[in-house]
Amino acid sequence: MRTTKEEMMEKHLVARGITDQRVLQAMWEVDRVLFVPVEVADHVYEDRALPIGRKQTISQPYMVAYMAQALRLHPDDMVLEIGTGCGYNAAILSRLARHIYSVEVIEWLAHVARENLDMAGIRNVTTRCGDGYAGWPEAAPFDAIILTASPPALPEPLKYQLTIGGRLIAPIRRENQKLIRIVRTGRDMFEERQLMPVQFVPMTGEAQKRS
Repeated sequence: MRTTKEEMMEKHLVARGITDQRVLQAMWEVDRVLFVPVEVADHVYEDRALPIGRKQTISQPYMVAYMAQALRLHPDDMVLEIGTGCGYNAAILSRLARHIYSVEVIEWLAHVARENLDMAGIRNVTTRCGDGYAGWPEAAPFDAIILTASPPALPEPLKYQLTIGGRLIAPIRRENQKLIRIVRTGRDMFEERQLMPVQFVPMTGEAQKRS
């Protein structure tokens, strides 16, 4: 039996602790069906990752909503996303912040994301293809940074592209991954909190070389 969008919202988001009304509105307004291949469209509202081609996936709705809620975004925030994927996560964030800068290391996927975002009518996401390890220095500082792939350890350049008070959400490690939130509290001061066990694809490029 096909899961409906209403069921996704109530069963997989609200019932599991997504309470931020702006996040819930974004999850309702940005239709996940626009970001998946037609052959998996029947499963689009299920709470699981779905294949989008060449061993890549779109994240499960709950994790997208959870990470967005944990970022505590404000309408004027500038956000950096490392790992554009198919563009769905950036699309959700675009409803919560002023502008999203998103980096994708896989060339064909960066192209797909740009097409998806344009098709969805989203204009406040700037994308580029490249290695996200160094962030996006010329657009920094950012009020929030989010990683959608897991490095062995958090890339140091990203921490220093946060504003004071800025938040960073990332899955960390290759094995026994943990989702962490870091808040920059001073020039060289950061507070870290572990949120939950997770399983994300490994971050490639420079992060992999340094592992």
